[in-house]
Amino acid sequence: MAEAWRDFLRAWEEYRPRVEEYRQLEGERILVLTYRAGRGKTSGMDIGEMRAKGANLFHLRDGKVIGAVFYWDRAKALEAAGLSE
Repeated sequence: MAEAWRDFLRAWEEYRPRVEEYRQLEGERILVLTYRAGRGKTSGMDIGEMRAKGANLFHLRDGKVIGAVFYWDRAKALEAAGLSE
């Protein structure tokens, strides 16, 4: 997983994820609403021109992360969490 993340980061100039909000959900789930900024090294495309608002859904057990799903599309994350924007 670390290697895949390094490969992803190499494709971007100044990639910057930012947390907008944390939401504790039922059970042991945390939804983190994010905003990403950066520019593709090859394309020069600003990430804001794509889907810049995303979310991460973390599943916890005994205070430890046992699973995580990362969404580029915030609407899909909210749907998966049983929420709406």
